[in-house]
Amino acid sequence: MTETKNGRSSFFDGGLLQYIGWTILGAIVTIFTLGICYPWALCMVYGWKINHTVIEGRRLQFNGSAVGLFGNWVKWFLLTIITIGIYGFWVFIKLEDWKVRNTTFKVS
Repeated sequence: MTETKNGRSSFFDGGLLQYIGWTILGAIVTIFTLGICYPWALCMVYGWKINHTVIEGRRLQFNGSAVGLFGNWVKWFLLTIITIGIYGFWVFIKLEDWKVRNTTFKVS
């Protein structure tokens, strides 16, 4: 089944209040855990964004987990320390790659 919204087959159907709520919750969790649960907050917000995205009539689904991201996060953090911050320039790219590897089309 192909999803459409206002005659368009590619769209985002998340709402502003939902986005604000998820972002605030993620920030609160990150602050109260002194950053340890930041990967969980990222997964929560990524999941919301991706799960509300439809491309050419097919809804995306985020399959990433905070545990999976946490392992990578520790590795990236250590590599950044070892390289005196240089690896930090690649962390954004690695994070985007991880997000895409954990995104699929939802099976109807």
